[in-house]
Amino acid sequence: MEHLPVTRVLSRLVDTLAAGSAVLVAPPGTGKTTLAPPALADAFDGRVVVAEPRRIAARAAARRMADLRGERVGDTVGYSVRGDRKVGPRTRIEVVTTGLLVQRLLADPELAGTGTVMLDECHERHLDTDLALAFLIEARNTIRPDLRLLAASATAEAERFKALLGGEVVEADSPLFPIEVRWIPPGRPMPPPQGTRVDPGFLDHVAAVTARAWRETDGDILVFLPGVGEIRYVGSRLTVPTAVLHGQLPPGQQDEVLTRSAGRRVVLATAVAESSLTVPGVRVVVDSGLARVPRVDHARGLGSLVTVRAAKASTVQRAGRSAREGDGVVFRCWSEADHERRPEQPEPEVRTAELTGFALALACWGHPDGQGLALPDQPPEGAMAVARRTLRALDAVDHDGKVTAKGRRMNRVGAHPRLARALLDGAPLVGARKAAEVVALLAEDAPTGTDDLAHELRHLRPATRAEAERLYRSIDNPVERRTTDDRAAGVVAGLAYPERLARRRDTGYLMAGGTEAELRKGSALEGHRWLAIAAADRPAGSVNARIRLAAAIDEEIARDAGAALLSTVDEVTAGGAKRVERLGAITLSERDIRAPELVERARRERLRKQGLPWTPLRRRMAFLHGALGTPWPEVSDDAVLEHYTDDVDRALQAMLPWPAAKDLETLAPERIRVPSGSLVRVDYTDPERPVLAVKVQEAFGWLETPAVAGTQVLLHLLSPAGRPVAVTRDLASFWRTGYPQVRAELRGRYPRHPWPEDPLTATPTRKTNPRR
Repeated sequence: MEHLPVTRVLSRLVDTLAAGSAVLVAPPGTGKTTLAPPALADAFDGRVVVAEPRRIAARAAARRMADLRGERVGDTVGYSVRGDRKVGPRTRIEVVTTGLLVQRLLADPELAGTGTVMLDECHERHLDTDLALAFLIEARNTIRPDLRLLAASATAEAERFKALLGGEVVEADSPLFPIEVRWIPPGRPMPPPQGTRVDPGFLDHVAAVTARAWRETDGDILVFLPGVGEIRYVGSRLTVPTAVLHGQLPPGQQDEVLTRSAGRRVVLATAVAESSLTVPGVRVVVDSGLARVPRVDHARGLGSLVTVRAAKASTVQRAGRSAREGDGVVFRCWSEADHERRPEQPEPEVRTAELTGFALALACWGHPDGQGLALPDQPPEGAMAVARRTLRALDAVDHDGKVTAKGRRMNRVGAHPRLARALLDGAPLVGARKAAEVVALLAEDAPTGTDDLAHELRHLRPATRAEAERLYRSIDNPVERRTTDDRAAGVVAGLAYPERLARRRDTGYLMAGGTEAELRKGSALEGHRWLAIAAADRPAGSVNARIRLAAAIDEEIARDAGAALLSTVDEVTAGGAKRVERLGAITLSERDIRAPELVERARRERLRKQGLPWTPLRRRMAFLHGALGTPWPEVSDDAVLEHYTDDVDRALQAMLPWPAAKDLETLAPERIRVPSGSLVRVDYTDPERPVLAVKVQEAFGWLETPAVAGTQVLLHLLSPAGRPVAVTRDLASFWRTGYPQVRAELRGRYPRHPWPEDPLTATPTRKTNPRR
């Protein structure tokens, strides 16, 4: 261990961190996770807390540090993860998950007894890592100026963390052992992944590359695949000894894989093996180049996992697993050209993930919108708006976004806010232990052989039972009730996801949130009228949701679990009125009712939405209301509808103010007589500027611009073709300065119309000159 590159920078790291903060950049295999914490514990007072993004990495790091000291875990080095803790009175170094660190900060922002916090693998940009970093910086700036903060990363995003933390960057050398990179793309074009589906032909290629690596190299082989399904597929095509490593394995099985094996093997793993772990004996990596990341359809309230090309930084991390114990080889199942097109860094979770838990943590910290906190990236406003609405519906925050007492209890549960709410509200209904078991099962989100939640509840795995026990202990004054697994599953799932309560319609189900959902063929849940859907996603290219896990329920449970979504409204149809009861988008009942007033009100509302026509009389009255005010009434839609029966002008006649109404024709005449004798209609479309459009020849000799209700009209003087050639309220000025130019331009074009040199003495006419 003394030859690892990090050992050469430990003294500088200690000196830098003595000022309060530092950033450690060290590539995979340099020893940052196992060598830096003991050095900090030796140099500084107080406990050193090391935060890892994953439970498996936290346990492995603690075991490795304890082994190096010749101790058992729980002595001077311990760990704490959800549902599992091994620390003792002599523990100086404690490895925790970032999620647990966030919970500790919310419970005790001072972190009493802690002198140094090391945030490992910051570059992975998990939600909890971003929160922990922001909370730690604010705690140090306000109540713990003596708290030392170290951000450790295996990639070169050091400047971002330096800007947030302050302090200096300490950088270790490149990996201790060289890595040979072999590019082995498929022999033919492969279709890109769709959602969570990876083309079997590509997985066959990965299996073939793995078999080739087995033949051409020595040492164990670590194969990176996007998910458990792909691990099973590739494993079924290999004829060599294999082991699997992923986050859904029980801790004991994970620990077995991280122990050196007696013989050579292939370890098929997800991204949990990408960082902070040393899988003993591995000298070769086969990288599929794929990663599985969460995506959220906020409009439908559905989350899903999608398969994407791994970023360059992730592939560097994966390759580094091969060179921890000697020279390494990495087989990349894509081409160099494809590699150049990949993004440099993985997309931060805050940009893509569902943010309800993130928003609750911010509210509990006192920054509901995240403003003012040193977050590496501010959360998207749209996703945060959805999260805040969800928290208000769960009664976790008030309308100002401030956390409620119930919200704080939910946060202490240590589960997603939806599941915490289901646990706390469901315990009195189905019993605390059953509620805890269902929530533990829902939190697991592991692939199962069935979509029947009640069946899964009857066959809980040991790891799920351990989590259920932890959840049970988080309930204040737990009570027990006798209930069936079916009822418990339905009630708790419905409380967690009320908008996914669903009733059968045609060949599928309509969820209360308005989305159609479908069961897979052959589902044990087929035929049930009501479902409480616990897990659903929307496959790529599909309009409808796919039900992954649900419980059969009845309407009574649906009404109880979705009480906040119940509504009763009276609606008008073409044939009358009806009273409709709904659960969100699901119509529960409707019956005809006698409600003539409702029908009339609905008719008026329909007219209001359509808008009443603006007849000439209505425009004239609108002009008089604006020009003279009282007693001339307002003629908006709302005002006219008060008198409306079946005709707008009839309603307006009823609104005319008598005796002033007898002067309507004088004050706002429909037509004005012009010098030629024609009666020309006044356009009152703009109530502030009535318009009179008249041909130039019909206005000869006219000097006084006419007025209506004391307002001069705006004259549009027209050519013989009816096109405006001048707009004016000052006729005298037009005859003096505008007419000569108009005459010059138009008399050649319209020779049969009079164009006298002196328009003031000419006879106004609407006629043309006689033909010669």
